[in-house]
Amino acid sequence: MVKFSKLLEAQLIPEWKDAFVNYWLLKKNVKKIKLSRNSKLLEIQKEHEYGFSILDPIRCIVKKLSNRFDSGGKNSEILQVKNSNRGGGDDEDVYQTELVQLFSEEDEVKEFFMKLDEELNKVNQFYKTREREFVERGEILNKQLQILLDLKKILNDRRQRDIQSKLDSGTLERSNSSGRCSDCSESAGELDETSSEGPSPDEVMVAIERNRVNFIGATTRTKTKKGKPKMAMRIDKTAATLTSSISSITSMLWEDLITNPKKESLGVVGDLINEKKIQSAEKMIRGAFVELYKGLGLLKTYSSLNMLAFTKILKKFDKVANQQASDNYLKVVKRSHFISSDKVVRLTDEVESIFTKYFASNDRKKAMKFLRPQLQKDSHMVTFFTGIFTGGFVTLFGVYAILAHLSGIFSDGGYMETIYPVFSMFALLSLHMFMYGSNLFMWKNTRINYNFIFEFSPTTALKYRDAFLICTSLMTAVVGAMVIHLLLRSTSFSSTQVDAIPGVLFLFFIGLLICPFNIFYRSTRYYFIRVIRNIISSPFCKVIMVDFFMADQLTSQIPLLRHMESTACYLLAGSFETHRYEICHSSKLYRELAYVISFAPYYWRAMQCARRWFDEGDVNHLANLGKYVSAMVAAGARLTFGMQPTLLWKVIVIATSSIATIYQLYWDFVKDWGFLNPKSKNPWLRDELILKNKSIYYVSIVINLVLRLAWVETVMHFSLGSLVEYRLLDFSLASLEIIRRGHWNFYRLENEHLNNVGKFRAIKKVPLPFRETDSDD
Repeated sequence: MVKFSKLLEAQLIPEWKDAFVNYWLLKKNVKKIKLSRNSKLLEIQKEHEYGFSILDPIRCIVKKLSNRFDSGGKNSEILQVKNSNRGGGDDEDVYQTELVQLFSEEDEVKEFFMKLDEELNKVNQFYKTREREFVERGEILNKQLQILLDLKKILNDRRQRDIQSKLDSGTLERSNSSGRCSDCSESAGELDETSSEGPSPDEVMVAIERNRVNFIGATTRTKTKKGKPKMAMRIDKTAATLTSSISSITSMLWEDLITNPKKESLGVVGDLINEKKIQSAEKMIRGAFVELYKGLGLLKTYSSLNMLAFTKILKKFDKVANQQASDNYLKVVKRSHFISSDKVVRLTDEVESIFTKYFASNDRKKAMKFLRPQLQKDSHMVTFFTGIFTGGFVTLFGVYAILAHLSGIFSDGGYMETIYPVFSMFALLSLHMFMYGSNLFMWKNTRINYNFIFEFSPTTALKYRDAFLICTSLMTAVVGAMVIHLLLRSTSFSSTQVDAIPGVLFLFFIGLLICPFNIFYRSTRYYFIRVIRNIISSPFCKVIMVDFFMADQLTSQIPLLRHMESTACYLLAGSFETHRYEICHSSKLYRELAYVISFAPYYWRAMQCARRWFDEGDVNHLANLGKYVSAMVAAGARLTFGMQPTLLWKVIVIATSSIATIYQLYWDFVKDWGFLNPKSKNPWLRDELILKNKSIYYVSIVINLVLRLAWVETVMHFSLGSLVEYRLLDFSLASLEIIRRGHWNFYRLENEHLNNVGKFRAIKKVPLPFRETDSDD
């Protein structure tokens, strides 16, 4: 049976960790009480060790009966919990325990109840703050929804009016062609009546002003201090990606600088409302309701976990104290705000009702799929196919090794320069997928809530079995293609056709990645593409945890990106047809692109740090940006040294790489992992650890240190006997960097789970479309 402390650690919300009951501290206080009582018992035993009376057993029985009678009949006098309300409001509730008898002389008990009161007050205050925020957010969303409904009604009425106008115009034209002039005036009168049925501009402004907002550029009924009309409402769009950011900026500039100055009060309504903006606003409001519902669910989880923690710790105290003191205190806990308040429950029901009515066409089942997505069930078929592909991969790899040895293929320079990079690219990708699957397995077993931290959808998130299936199927396909390639080379097939196999394999996997059909984890593939899009568009989109985590993975995949460059050149330059393998490496453009590819991951990551500094104002992000700039400089120096191996560039490489490595190691150990804390109760680690064996952390520090020094090979230039040995060394170093990154991933997420080092919010603050912009200008 799993201990409650482990369950609490696994289920608590990382971003709210400090606001939860400090169950572990209270447990220590209970242990202190137990040790204190045991020591007193030993003292009593020492007093009686020189003598024993036949009346001692009788006295013991009488004392126990007396304690039971006192605990049963005078339980209310053991402790009293008072609520000192300072200002008469709920926010001023402060609970304080008074020990009336029995425990009044024990310092350890006093300390325990003092800490318990502090924890109860802390939980109450945090709950009230979050509850107030969610209630205010709900009121804002209701206002936004009402604006949206008014605008949709206006748009619908205008559309119907336009249709009726066209129909009436057609009737008028037919009447004129038949010479019925008298009917023309009647029809015109009917047209006027029809037009008047829709809302007039004044009615539109009244409908919008009911919500205390107005269109930007529209003259309102209220004015600023300088007597100018207030400019109050804009239909904003989310700026989550590069495209949406540019579109939003362009739209605002067009409306503010070109459109609005030319518009009058009554003419602005029809031009600013359009179906595209309404749809965008509806999507934003729907997302905000989903996030609000998620937040309310987390707050209910917060309440229930804390209640359970109070119950467990008080039961432990009763067991140690041999009393029933918990009943009185639990009654107070149940009456406290975080348990007794029903605002969250009522708001949750209201959100469900609103979402069902306005965003799910009164289909509650459909609404719940958005609001409360279900977890994926484990599939035995995934495990079965993973085993099949693993067996196939091992068998095919053995066949390939034998064929390669017999054919002497590795002595062929053309094979190592062109075919080998294509296959090694897939091998490195598979290795990274394997490490990710291992990370998922470890995170699950250690109860690290990675789905919550990465904001993955529970219905589509990959599990470790899925990651292993993708890895093994990919490698089975690649090794199978390598075997086919070797077999065909030994037959009468033309070398041009045979050498096209790696290119075909590359294009096949690109096609599979963007395949629109719902096969082979489509949601995951598309999510991956969106994350890569967000990384490339840095710093024009807001950075979330999964974006910079994936960007960090790319900094370890520079060899893979270089292999992709070789593969692209292999295909575009037609090396498989001409067998002129030196074309790519001798090209000036190819060498220049090598710099771009080596810089790009560090540049993207640096731009993410710049965006986070701009959004949050934390100078630590600028310091992190400096780390990636130093890595970029070191990577450029190593590339140049590879092309110009002079003494000057060797010195520059050693200097820049050493600075970058020290910078990276410091950030790894101190910032990302939270280690090297001299004041920690775990020497040079951190106070809170998930793994029980501390030696694993020290070994991991050494491993990360050694693998960070792999760049030394570029300076030492180990003497190698052949091209195959040189290529295999490069592949081995690239593989070690991927293994180092997978190793880094576990401790980075462990630290995030325990301490929220990224300072992310538990709930995303979704931007709303109707923004108030009142000013006195």
